Amino acid sequence: MKYINHDKACLLLEDGLFFEGYAIGQRGSTTGELAFNTSMTGYQEVFTDPSYYGQLLIETHTHVGNYGVHESEYESNSAKIAGLIVRNYARTYSRENAIESLDSFLRHNDIVGISNIDTRKLVTHIRSKGAMNAIISSEVFDKKELKKMLKKCPPMDGLELASKVSTVQPYFHGNPNSRFRVAVLDVGVKRNILDMLAARGCYLKVFPSDTSFERMMTFGPHGFFLSNGPGDPSAMGYAIKTVQEILRNDHPLFGICLGHQLLSLANGVSTYKMHNGHRGANHPVKNLLTGRCEITSQNHGFCVSPEELAKHPDVVVTHVNLNDDTIEGVRIRNRKAFSVQFHPEASPGPHDSHYLFDEFIEMMAEEERIRV
Repeated sequence: MKYINHDKACLLLEDGLFFEGYAIGQRGSTTGELAFNTSMTGYQEVFTDPSYYGQLLIETHTHVGNYGVHESEYESNSAKIAGLIVRNYARTYSRENAIESLDSFLRHNDIVGISNIDTRKLVTHIRSKGAMNAIISSEVFDKKELKKMLKKCPPMDGLELASKVSTVQPYFHGNPNSRFRVAVLDVGVKRNILDMLAARGCYLKVFPSDTSFERMMTFGPHGFFLSNGPGDPSAMGYAIKTVQEILRNDHPLFGICLGHQLLSLANGVSTYKMHNGHRGANHPVKNLLTGRCEITSQNHGFCVSPEELAKHPDVVVTHVNLNDDTIEGVRIRNRKAFSVQFHPEASPGPHDSHYLFDEFIEMMAEEERIRV
């Protein structure tokens, strides 16, 4: 197939808003929920983050693709976004050690996209109207036909997606001679999370999303980790049950993003679909335990309910978002368990919250001392 720089493409939102632009990446049609990210760098990490599965990603930064694709910047083995929407698209790149252009990367991963549209207008629209589904196409341009195709796309609310991105078979990560063994429940884990734990002396066994507590215990873990991931956490009853078993046996437990939501649900605190969600590398969060502000990377469309949390005194809020006061972290009273909604492992950054991994290590070390 011949790829022409100025093939046409279009974008149709479920409320009827329509854009025309140029096709990027693979030619074809794709649907998903619109989500915008405010980061200025790190697009490859974003595109390969399993948490973005099923979403049409809007990059708010005006230039995307300038530094190409590098083999060290994958967060999973392939692109996970459903489609890409940008303003100015660089088909060539400046970084000498990049392995390919972004356009080549998108085509190799069968990602359909659109460029040269007014992303400011688009983001302003969905900030007002809320997250909604849309379709990108470089092969169909009839609005009636596009609407028919779009109706087949399910809403994100109530959608279980973790099983779509989780590993099928358990695998190991890190040095077998490390001090600690950590069982990872993979509901969409990013590679840098595994690297951050391994760098702190953890040998990891990564389990599929539907793995039981009993099966994970056969690894003999010192602690458990609940990963990030896509979809509606309330649709994951199987994982909530596993978390409840971990808590019942009072093992050290750390969760990030979807893992944070699962920990809350396991303690009876509900979650809700946000108007737009938080996605970017510049979100301010206040640590209520230290009083300090942290600049964080975020990617979530669901959140823990503060009204429901108030009914459960055993779930203690540790972090809040300074933009909208949403819940960003909790600890479980009388249990060795905590979680955060944001991403302390953020790559390329920010790095303000790396200490959370150290706290998890110290929690396992303290448990080890108690057992001795």
